[in-house]
Parts: sequence; structure tokens; C-alpha cells
Amino acid sequence: MSDVKTVSSLGNFSVSLAVKDIQKSRAFYEGLGFSAYHDSADQGWLILTNGSVIIGLFQGMFEGNILTFNPGWGEMAQPIEDFTDVRDIQKDLKTKGYALESEVDETGTGPGSFILKDPDGNTIMFDQHV
Repeated sequence: MSDVKTVSSLGNFSVSLAVKDIQKSRAFYEGLGFSAYHDSADQGWLILTNGSVIIGLFQGMFEGNILTFNPGWGEMAQPIEDFTDVRDIQKDLKTKGYALESEVDETGTGPGSFILKDPDGNTIMFDQHV
């Protein structure tokens, strides 16, 4: 895997929304033209798409909304071969002085995630599934 160089190397982007009632939220976003891509509403989450726009609805899993990057996923959550591993992204950000809320074990491989906050307190998660 390579060093972080461009925004595209951060992985697929989506917004993860903390919702109070997943069925109400689903109906709302489906009315806007979104459709379910990964449907696990019975487990409290689902992923909706509208063209290349992706949102995740999560009930009871976290507080607040999260900007999410998925290294290793292309559009529509399809695995891609050439990507920057989440550990390399984390190392690069730490080298640049970013304070992390949580960290991925840099000695591991495969799935992992870390979280940081922007200057306004917005949560940003890097969540690698592959």
C-alpha cells in the first residue's frame, strides 16, 4: 500500500447518520429517491444510495453524525485492490500532528478503524472492512 497522497486514497465516502427511528428515517430518505443497498434495519442499521451518494442510517449505535471514509472500498461499497491501508492513513495523520480519538492497531492487518474530530467537533471515522 502507498502513502496518503490524495483525497481519493481515503476510500469511499459516506455520511453515517444517528437516527431515532430507523423506519421513519428510511421512509424519509426513500421519499428523496434513496434506495436500500445494505439492509440490516433489523440490526439497527442500513445503507442507502442515490446515484453515487451514500448515507448510512444507524439507530442506537452512536451519538451524532459521522463523516465516514472506507479505505479498500470503491463506489457502492465494492472492494478495490489498490488502496491505502487504514494503518498507513493513521500513521500519516499522526505524523502531521492530528490528535486521534481512537486508534487502529498499527501492527495488525485487514479490517480496522480509527476516529478523529475536526476543529468544530465533527466526528470523522476511517473504517476499513477488508
